[in-house]
Amino acid sequence: MADAAEPQLHPITDADFLSDVHALVRRIAAEAWQPDFIVGIGRGGLVPGVYVSHALGITALSVDHSSKVAAFGTELLAKLAAKSADGVRLLFVDDINDSGGTIETIRGLLREYGCDAANIRFAVLLDNVRSQARVEYCARTIDRAQDKRWFVFPWEAVGTAEAIVAEAQSVPQRLA
Repeated sequence: MADAAEPQLHPITDADFLSDVHALVRRIAAEAWQPDFIVGIGRGGLVPGVYVSHALGITALSVDHSSKVAAFGTELLAKLAAKSADGVRLLFVDDINDSGGTIETIRGLLREYGCDAANIRFAVLLDNVRSQARVEYCARTIDRAQDKRWFVFPWEAVGTAEAIVAEAQSVPQRLA
């Protein structure tokens, strides 16, 4: 993919990550609606989900959307949809709402499996104001029309520079 734009990598420091988690937790805690479970969305939402879980004292669950392995993704979403239909409130956590594809896919599957939408909410560390999906909670917003940085979260920073650049170049519309 030699023609792809060279991404402007923007590492998020551990301190900035913790600051974002605390901002997110404050926003969640300030609401009357409180989750019964925190659901980390694999891969990027697993670490923030666990941090939010500990900060709020709420049990964490996880669903691995990114793997495309049904037993760890869509099958679990069906079980979570049933829980929400039974009145269980679920807060899904991800690292970034960029295009909105992940959130829209998960919401669509939850609806397809009969969830109660009133019992489902989403939280992210970074929210692109131009995303096709809206979230209820975020720590910070970005505008992809002006901000083309490729955010590298602390848990991604242990990967090779080549792997990080390759992942960024796999979605060139976010870099252009």
